[in-house]
Amino acid sequence: MKATQILREAGQSIWLDNITRALLTSGTLKHYIGELSVTGLTSNPTIFDNAIKSSHDYDDAIIKKISSIKDREELFFELALEDLTGAADLFRKIHDLSNAVDGWVSLEVSPKLAYDTKSTVAAAVDLHQRAARPNLFIKIPGTREGLPAIEEAIFRGVPVNVTLLFSREQYIAAANAYIRGVERRLEAGLNPRICSVASVFVSRWDVAVSGKVPEALREKLGIAIARRIYKSYRELLASDRWLRLLNYGARSQRLLWASTGTKDPKASDVLYVKSLAAPHTVNTMPEKTLLALADHGEIGAMLPRDGGDAEQVLAEFKKAGIDIDALGEQLQREGAEAFVKSWDDLLNQIDSKSAQLKRAS
Repeated sequence: MKATQILREAGQSIWLDNITRALLTSGTLKHYIGELSVTGLTSNPTIFDNAIKSSHDYDDAIIKKISSIKDREELFFELALEDLTGAADLFRKIHDLSNAVDGWVSLEVSPKLAYDTKSTVAAAVDLHQRAARPNLFIKIPGTREGLPAIEEAIFRGVPVNVTLLFSREQYIAAANAYIRGVERRLEAGLNPRICSVASVFVSRWDVAVSGKVPEALREKLGIAIARRIYKSYRELLASDRWLRLLNYGARSQRLLWASTGTKDPKASDVLYVKSLAAPHTVNTMPEKTLLALADHGEIGAMLPRDGGDAEQVLAEFKKAGIDIDALGEQLQREGAEAFVKSWDDLLNQIDSKSAQLKRAS
């Protein structure tokens, strides 16, 4: 039995952290669903930038649209929605059979709205309506300004993938924003079953401290942070507040492990998959990591509910001079900035490709 299937049967969903038109048209995504237990996918600006830049798969669609769509951001969303609604349709059976637990795809609002609550909500509602698919998450960053946008989007019935979470404190804040949105729906007499995931970025912790800590602590920070967050997640799932909502038919917000591709060439290429196996969670993997897991991966013990040795390991990092709280804030800030840069690169790529195609036509 493949490690991908073992992980799925253990209760963790495998989502692909990639989307290209070729994945859809070649049948590759369908193969991953059928053979590698993939039950969803996520996208981001960098993924679309690379897909448009490195192929001609989008040329015909761009040529058809550039005469009527002048705004490059609008052109991007048109292209992205075509891909993601196609992927959503492939996952629709999984979505229906799992009673909306699985089978999701994700589309991000403009990263430039990360600190603009009102505009984020408006964009989330608009994209969700345009997609017209029940299994499409709108990605909203878990920044301070993003938290009220998450609450409001949930209240308005928009499924949300909360992104850019790094620390326990950021995760708890995002979970509470989700809960408030659900509670407001109950108070308003609305159906409380609006789904969400909370995406915690793991490997970037280890990249941030690379070369700054003793060798014995190499590649251990991200997993320790994940264990700390998982403990809070399990405590929240068992809380009276959450159980009350479940009793009214709400759906618990699942924890999602993001940034799980190994960056250190000396470390196992499935390090963050093997170390983060846990029921009722999601691991969204780059394509390379997914294929490595299917080829030679092994699944370790499930994450301990109590966080295991997380606090002891984190104490060692503090002794080594790492300010965990400050680093978590820094990583979220830098993550938001990196997303904006990727967004600008994407829009510039669309400009370049559009101009090139116009000249050739």
